[in-house]
Amino acid sequence: MTLDRLPEVPNTTVTILPRSPDGRPDGSTLSPLSTIPSADRHPVSVYLASLGAGSRRTMLAALENIAAIASKGEANARTLPWHEIRYQHSQAIRSVLAARYKPATANKTLSALRGVLKECWRLGYTTAEDYHRARDIQPVRGSTLPKGREIKSGERTALFDAFASDKKPARGARDAALVAVLYGCGLRRAEAVGLDLSDVEPDSGEVRVRSAKGNKERLVYAPAGALSAINDWVSNHRGRAPGPLLRPVLKNGKVVDERLSPQTVYDVLRRRAAEISTVKSLSPHDFRRTFVGDIIDAKGDLSVAQQLAGHSSPETTARYDRRGERVKKAASEGLHVPYHKNPDTPNILESDENEAE
Repeated sequence: MTLDRLPEVPNTTVTILPRSPDGRPDGSTLSPLSTIPSADRHPVSVYLASLGAGSRRTMLAALENIAAIASKGEANARTLPWHEIRYQHSQAIRSVLAARYKPATANKTLSALRGVLKECWRLGYTTAEDYHRARDIQPVRGSTLPKGREIKSGERTALFDAFASDKKPARGARDAALVAVLYGCGLRRAEAVGLDLSDVEPDSGEVRVRSAKGNKERLVYAPAGALSAINDWVSNHRGRAPGPLLRPVLKNGKVVDERLSPQTVYDVLRRRAAEISTVKSLSPHDFRRTFVGDIIDAKGDLSVAQQLAGHSSPETTARYDRRGERVKKAASEGLHVPYHKNPDTPNILESDENEAE
């Protein structure tokens, strides 16, 4: 990426506070800069340029959060003097993040902070000693359950039944292909919309994921049903012109020569779930979680599931392993709790109904 194409950091309205006589902010609060560096000299722009396109929005949001914390709402990612952050500021930011967010979110935000501090040092805005001290903060400890839920087999069947009976065949075929790559290939939503027609081998089912997280390309394989859904969408509706695999479909059924947006993926799934009574609310990540769990159940091999899902760490994949949960549930069901209802206990619901009459 050339310097003139570095990502711009959006500027929101802030009040520029006066600097202290020595140029340092008073106390522990950092004041906004009065002069903003150009993009090629701005640590946030340089840091964002080092990330994959799919990660920039998330990490910029994290940096905006840090800026609000460090300046008590007076600065944003563009105007905060990142080079003035010292160890005490980093610890204060960590403390706030630990109190507000789950460990994974807090640590992702701290990772963004460390990345910008490193660019401050590389750009010559801070000394090596100040940089290493400011970044020397412990991660937030703790763990949470994986995001999303398992989508039951009956729900998946109901979805594909709805796609097949859609009064707008092009839309139904597109949505079927979308769910086919989300569940059948375990793709993230950004990876799904990033697919081009040339990334899918129509005979073998090989799918090349180029828009992967961390710029790590990988190969996955669409199972027979998923490949049939993709081929039907391409052959009967999309056509074989080069370009994005998944495209918008207008109300009149016309397929638009544009790439489907990640937000549209959310909207499609939310609308479909609302239309089908047997399908609970769902998100794109629910299909990915179900995919990883089903692969582990079928093969019992975490390393295979890790490679297919594109996880950097096997620990991430292990969080989707449902086998241990089944063992825990079976063990719990073996316990005997000798509860029995008091025969004189009134039925509250029946009492309410009688009063209503």
